[in-house]
Amino acid sequence: MTTVAELPPGFSDKVLSAQATFRSVMNAMARPGTVQRIAASAGAPSGVMHGTAAIALMLFDHDTPIWLDGAMSTPDIAKWLKFHTGAPITGDPAIAGFALIGDPKNLPALDRFAFGSSEYPDRSTTLILQIGSLSHGTAYELRGPGIDGSTVLTATIEPHDLFDRLAVNAALFPRGIDVVLVAGEEIVAIPRTTRLAHGKD
Repeated sequence: MTTVAELPPGFSDKVLSAQATFRSVMNAMARPGTVQRIAASAGAPSGVMHGTAAIALMLFDHDTPIWLDGAMSTPDIAKWLKFHTGAPITGDPAIAGFALIGDPKNLPALDRFAFGSSEYPDRSTTLILQIGSLSHGTAYELRGPGIDGSTVLTATIEPHDLFDRLAVNAALFPRGIDVVLVAGEEIVAIPRTTRLAHGKD
């Protein structure tokens, strides 16, 4: 049984690491489809990538319900999140502010998560998906606000139909699902306004 003393640490320098992570996440959201690197030093429990851990330490708090998929639902991850962030873990994805997905090929249907409301579109679930690579794989041409014309993201993404699923955002706007892809220390943001132009191998 893991004790508090045995838990992996959080940020090595809380203020500077949180600021650096915030800048990386904001840059990723402002420039959808572009790879950003999180350089902040942070510990992480087994199964949690460095980028995911840093985002959790920076964004999660006691007012932020978190949903964990099967791969993330381990005692060590739950204890680490509770100790370092205070965020409550919920079994209901429909009320989660964030969902940590360690097994993206088995991502639940998006309608199980919160899309927000017309009055409060920000009350939606942001999915944080740990994927295989943000430098190798399929080339996805993306368009939307924050993208000058189009940009190409080359990545190994599961589920393979992720962008097809996210097409529901067009009909839901301003409601919708935002996604952050994580591969190690690298992240890419796919806001609800980003659309797939086409994908090619």
